[in-house]
Amino acid sequence: MKAVGMLVAMAMGLALPGSMTAQMHDSDEWHAAVAPLALPEASRAGAEVRAWTADGGLRVVRAGSNGMICLSDRPGEGLAVACYHEGLEPFMKRGRELRAEGIEGMQRMQVRWNEARAGTLPMPEVAAMVYNLRLPEEPADPSTVDPAKGGRLHAVYIPNATAESTGLPTEPGEGAAPWLMWPGEPSSHVMISLPPSEG
Repeated sequence: MKAVGMLVAMAMGLALPGSMTAQMHDSDEWHAAVAPLALPEASRAGAEVRAWTADGGLRVVRAGSNGMICLSDRPGEGLAVACYHEGLEPFMKRGRELRAEGIEGMQRMQVRWNEARAGTLPMPEVAAMVYNLRLPEEPADPSTVDPAKGGRLHAVYIPNATAESTGLPTEPGEGAAPWLMWPGEPSSHVMISLPPSEG
């Protein structure tokens, strides 16, 4: 009966009780539908999906086939999901390890840069993508979400890229104009910020 009530509430567009929303948030099906929304539509079905665990770790809820890894939303205010190319997994994993040790901000970045320069932290040999999506609300039904209405941040990681090697500015410009963040560093990347659509 609880499942029937949930479906009726969704069909009628009613707000779900907090306990029901939490149950949906914990389901592998919900994570598998929500996490890839950061990606272009053609890439979503083949992405690996990971969900956060209560102790701050990650578990795989769906295997992938296209080299993209998506991290699902954590319960809380709004929706925040991110996907990145598997070539960035050592860099991202190391960042999570350092955060668990209490190392944050630029110190966390500097540690990874030092390790990358020392050759102990692999970085992609070619460009690798990161996609981020933020929405003001956590969707009960992911199939109704329009990612274009959220805040989207795309990043193209090009290790050690510079303004001279790319022709890009190193400061943000107007609108969605791309720019290069951390030029010359192991995690230099092209930032492309797409504002929510008005439609």
